[in-house]
Amino acid sequence: MTTSSLAYQVREAASALRGRLPAMPRVGIILGSGLGPLADEVENPTVVPFAEIPHFAVSTVSGHAGQFVAGTLEGVPVAVLRGRVHFYEGYSLGQITFPVRTLRRLGIDVLILTNAAGGLNAAYHAGDLMVLRDHINLPGLAGQNPLVGADEPELGVRFLDMTDAYDETLRAQALALGASLKVPTHEGTYVAVAGPSFETRAEIRYLRGIGADAVGMSTVHEVIVARQELMRVLAISVITNEADPDAAVADVSHTSVLNVAERAGPGLAAVIRGVVRSLADSGADYDG
Repeated sequence: MTTSSLAYQVREAASALRGRLPAMPRVGIILGSGLGPLADEVENPTVVPFAEIPHFAVSTVSGHAGQFVAGTLEGVPVAVLRGRVHFYEGYSLGQITFPVRTLRRLGIDVLILTNAAGGLNAAYHAGDLMVLRDHINLPGLAGQNPLVGADEPELGVRFLDMTDAYDETLRAQALALGASLKVPTHEGTYVAVAGPSFETRAEIRYLRGIGADAVGMSTVHEVIVARQELMRVLAISVITNEADPDAAVADVSHTSVLNVAERAGPGLAAVIRGVVRSLADSGADYDG
């Protein structure tokens, strides 16, 4: 393993973090656009800016603070990434998914991902949550997959089965919590696009036609790597706008996305806290 290999760089990042954390986290949480305030609920936090972690890319997008926050949530040691980087920022898929690999080297085996997404399903409304049951990776189908590149066996299996990428038990818990908390929560299929431009009316019709319920610009690459790294995955979208191809005015902007995400944040946080609490209540070691 050379110093330029991805596996070496991941080990280097994890080693640097171990030296700064009072305890090793067991659950990882990545927060999407406008959803960072959940990190403020972490108790006894240690905050490390992405810029201070070897090989971490730094976010250039409003709503992504770029901080690694470690502490406890519902009594469980967690690492919360306050923001992520995206393909549309000019980063490679290896850079985008690097934090997921680092979380795994720290011992994390449950990964909770969040994002802001446009609602394609006509039954979805701005502020609703959608638990991901499956995804359509349009960039991946066009050749942009984070597993492309030199084969490094330490990172996991290259030819990866993705048929059940989202953990069934975690999904069921999130849906039940949404119902009990009276937070409108659906289960559906997320389609990833490259961004950063929003979709045309024809593209919205196409995405609906291929079976997608929500559309966004992140998450699926992280899921692929988490799957390769043998992590259990829960992913939840906040529906920040209704993508209606027949709307008289299609009024969507990054600012409006952040505003809706902020309003929906407390409900999402309550669901995530409940899922994390269930891991603590189970008395298990969080690896299923």
